[in-house]
Amino acid sequence: MMVWRDRGSEKPYVREALLWKPVKDRPGYVECCLCGRRCVVAPDRYGVCGVRKNVGGKLYTLVYGLLTAMNVDPIEKKPMYHFEPGSSVFSISTVGCNFYCRFCQNWEISQSRLERGLYGKYVPPEETVRTAKAYGAEGMAYTYNEPTVFFEYMLDVAKLAKREGLYNMMVTNGYITPEAVDMLSPYMDAATVDFKGGGNKDFYRKFMGVPDPTPIFQALEAMKEKKWFIEVTNLVVPEHGDKVEDIRRLAKWIVEHLGPETPFHLLRFHPDYNLLDLPPTPVETLEKLAKVARDEGLEYVYIGNVWGHPLENTYCPRCGYMVIERHGFTITAWRLTKDNRCPKCGYKINIRGTFHGGSGSIISVLY
Repeated sequence: MMVWRDRGSEKPYVREALLWKPVKDRPGYVECCLCGRRCVVAPDRYGVCGVRKNVGGKLYTLVYGLLTAMNVDPIEKKPMYHFEPGSSVFSISTVGCNFYCRFCQNWEISQSRLERGLYGKYVPPEETVRTAKAYGAEGMAYTYNEPTVFFEYMLDVAKLAKREGLYNMMVTNGYITPEAVDMLSPYMDAATVDFKGGGNKDFYRKFMGVPDPTPIFQALEAMKEKKWFIEVTNLVVPEHGDKVEDIRRLAKWIVEHLGPETPFHLLRFHPDYNLLDLPPTPVETLEKLAKVARDEGLEYVYIGNVWGHPLENTYCPRCGYMVIERHGFTITAWRLTKDNRCPKCGYKINIRGTFHGGSGSIISVLY
C-alpha cells in the first residue's frame, strides 16, 4: 500500500485506498467501489464521505489510523445482545461518514469534517490491538462514526486482532459494497446494521442525504452469505420515521432474507444535531412497532434507549420465559443452560459465542 508524501513529510494516515478503479474515457477520474454510493471522483476532489481524495489519478484514504476515540464498551452497548454476551469490546473511530443524518448523535466526528477538517491521533494497528488486549477486551468494535470510511485501517486491525484471539464486529449503516464485505469476511465476525425510519426511501433522502437504501439490503445478504452474525437496529424518528407499514415491510424482509431468529432493536430517538424540533419517540410508539415486528415473525424484538423497559430482556420464543434479564447495557440475570437453551422448554436460543459474565455486573446465573 502506497503512502502519500506531502511537502516531503510522510503522513502515515494517508494511504492509497483499496477498492477503486480508473474511470474509462474520463482521464484522471476514479470510481470508489467501497460504499453503495460508488462515487466518481474528479482529480483533487473528495468522495461524499469527505475522507477519500483523488490525488494524481489514484484514490487515497486520509484517515488511516487517525483515531478520534478508543474506549472499552460492553458489547450490549452496540447494541448486540446475542453475540458474545457480557463481553467487552475495544471501540475505535475516525472522522467522516457516507451519510448526512440530520439527527446524528456522533455528528462531531461524523459530520464536522465539513467544517473543521480532519483531526485525530495516528495510532498504528499494532498499537491499537496491543492496547485492546492490555485493557482486557475480548473483541474489537469499529463504531461511533461509519467504519466503512476507514476500511483499510479496519481491515488491518481486524487481521491482527484475529491473530491475537480477539473477535471483530462493526456497527454500520450498511452502505457497504458486497466487494468490501467479501474482503472483510475472513476477519469480521459480526455486525450491527443500523436502519433509520424503517428503511423508507423518502426518509433516507430527506433526512440523511441518501438517494436509495437498496445497497443496505444487498450488503446484508452478502453478510448473511458469509456467515456474519447480524443484529439489526432501526431508529424510530417521531412524525417522520415511525410508519407501521415501513416497520412491517422491514421486519418481513428480515424474516425472509436473514431469518426469524435475527435480533431486531427499535431505538428511541433523542433530538440532536440539526433535528432539535422533535420530541423523543413516545414509548407507546415503540411498543406498537415492536408488536408489528413480532407479528411478522421476528423472534427477538427489543426496545432500546428506554432503560428498564421489559423489552430490554430476552424471552424464549416458544414458551415466553425470560431467559436473559438486562438493565441498560448490564446483564442482571442469565437463565440459559450451558448450551444456550431455555431451561423451561429446551428451545435453542440464537446466541453465538459464550457468555462472558461481564465485569462484575451479573447478578445471577442459572445453568
